[in-house]
Amino acid sequence: MTPGSTPAACAALLRRDLTLVWRRRGDAFNPLLFALIVVALFPLALGPEPEQLRRIAAGIVFVALLLAGLLALDTLFRSDYEDGSLEQLVLSPHPLSLLLACKIGVHWLTTALPLIVLAPLLGELLHLPGEVRGVLVVALLLATPLLSLIGAVCVALTVGMHRSGMLLALLVLPLYVPILIFGAGACNAAQAGLPSLAPLLWLAAALVLALVLAPLACAAALRISIS
Repeated sequence: MTPGSTPAACAALLRRDLTLVWRRRGDAFNPLLFALIVVALFPLALGPEPEQLRRIAAGIVFVALLLAGLLALDTLFRSDYEDGSLEQLVLSPHPLSLLLACKIGVHWLTTALPLIVLAPLLGELLHLPGEVRGVLVVALLLATPLLSLIGAVCVALTVGMHRSGMLLALLVLPLYVPILIFGAGACNAAQAGLPSLAPLLWLAAALVLALVLAPLACAAALRISIS
């Protein structure tokens, strides 16, 4: 790669973000612990009956991972905004949407992917049938990048505001509801012995659309927020 080229800039940004995550690797365990605690609280509240937990296991796992991802969402651009590097990205001659897509990818890789790896264990704790866990993992692989892309646009809109956590939650949660419905619906359909492909295809279609549009919307929102 030629120094100063867009691929070189993206590679340098990926290395920088991954290095920063490694230096703060203790923070990466917070979403995992949060999701584990949320899942552990449901049997205490609803009772330990396996049949009751099995019926709602997929929804519980999706809600736990959604809330855990929301916990780490505010940090997506916050440190870059505070140290001024976000302004440098905006002023960079390289496409801002592509640079932001790299940052969103790192965020998904370091926050959502460990949660997906943890999901079968969470399903086991809730007595989720083994044949449904594969559908759960596929649904999460489609849903979590979509959550990160949509959340990044909302973060970009609020990054310049102080104490924007509550506003961010109010913006993001209504947009997350359809993803939650389709993801948990695919798992519930598989658990009931019904075809689960249709909800997964809807998630895949939404993900393809978000991969194209979300970085562009995120770039526009950032230019507005820091101008």
